[in-house]
Amino acid sequence: MTASLDNMFDDKAQRPLSEQLELLAELTQSFAESLDVRETLQVAGERFLEYLDAEAASIFLLEPGETPLLVCHGCAGPVDITGLKLRATEGIVGKTVQSRETQMVRDAKLDAAFTGGVDSETGFVTRSVLCAPLIVRSQCIGALELINKKTADGMFDDQDKHLTTALASAAALAIRTAQMADELVEKERIRKELELAREIQLDFLPRPEADGEQPGMVHGINVPAREVSGDFYDHFTLPDGRIYFNLADVSGKGMNAAMVMAKACSLLHHLAKSETSPGRLLSRVNDEIADATTSRGMFITIISGFIDPRTGEVRMANAGHPPALIHRPDGTFEQVPPAAPPIGIMPGLVFPETSVNADGGSLYLFTDGASEALDLVDPYRAVERLIEVVKDKAHLPAKERLRSIVSTISALAAEQHDDITLLLIECGQPVTVD
Repeated sequence: MTASLDNMFDDKAQRPLSEQLELLAELTQSFAESLDVRETLQVAGERFLEYLDAEAASIFLLEPGETPLLVCHGCAGPVDITGLKLRATEGIVGKTVQSRETQMVRDAKLDAAFTGGVDSETGFVTRSVLCAPLIVRSQCIGALELINKKTADGMFDDQDKHLTTALASAAALAIRTAQMADELVEKERIRKELELAREIQLDFLPRPEADGEQPGMVHGINVPAREVSGDFYDHFTLPDGRIYFNLADVSGKGMNAAMVMAKACSLLHHLAKSETSPGRLLSRVNDEIADATTSRGMFITIISGFIDPRTGEVRMANAGHPPALIHRPDGTFEQVPPAAPPIGIMPGLVFPETSVNADGGSLYLFTDGASEALDLVDPYRAVERLIEVVKDKAHLPAKERLRSIVSTISALAAEQHDDITLLLIECGQPVTVD
């Protein structure tokens, strides 16, 4: 506490020391009974009003920001000012927070810090003010304000000042404890939300046996940077023998991104069974999700296409995604850049198609997490570094190759800041290494 018990209460006090200590103990106990911030603040306001025999009491908490504010979170008395916002330097409350000292104003009209704004709006008349800072571990989190002592002269005295200072210390600790409890609850809520979002995402990724555990043309890997990845991919064989594939990155994280991903993935998986054009497929999906994602500020970069295993032809559309990378059998590389903006920005977009043939080589699709990780290592040469990594691992079997590529990228970058997802399409004989 700010003041010691020796000087907090003196022999001339109107209330005996034992009574004051009893009041302090009772108030502290009432604070300890709840970890709910609102309840704690309500109890504090009512108890202060009762113990200090004031007309009104309010508790302001500091909200940091570009322009710090003091916000009334609890009050008691004839006027409800809950929600009132003041600049952190405004009024007697602001002066208390800035000085971190209890302010006792016997005549508010004569104090330069008194603004009178609330009085003019509510009709309440402020005569005297007693305001104490709420300090926890040297951090000021707000202030306790008492207005108008219910005595003949309406003035607070030194005993009130000492007692208020002590009560404010107890209140500050209780408020901070309740805030920490709220923060723990919120963290747990977020953790559970992220777990659910990850489960949703994993449900939409291809099953392991379809993802390269058995021999096939398409292989994928997803390594999230945090609990939830904004990336997704899909591939499956159609009745006519063609293989559909996509690789995408949803802007944003958490549950909202997971839900947008789930919707887009479901639409793509369903419509690809009847749509033969990757460009028209993206147009249809874009129109379906544009309204929903625009309202949340989200969009999706994606490469989507069809493979004809008989000819090795890959027909695809790239909507704002990093370039596809072709590694040909002779060791050369070719980039296939995007030809349209991401989906979800606005309806009615057209998505041009590109037809490529790797001539027995490999086609690599990757999200920007891979290139951005390498950009941290070698700015402006991220794609070139990725090509070097791919070329170095080209002799490995597909699934092992993908794992080795991601492992190398992660090792080079030291720390993974974004999700890394790769899709490998084998278009014929294994790539030969120079």
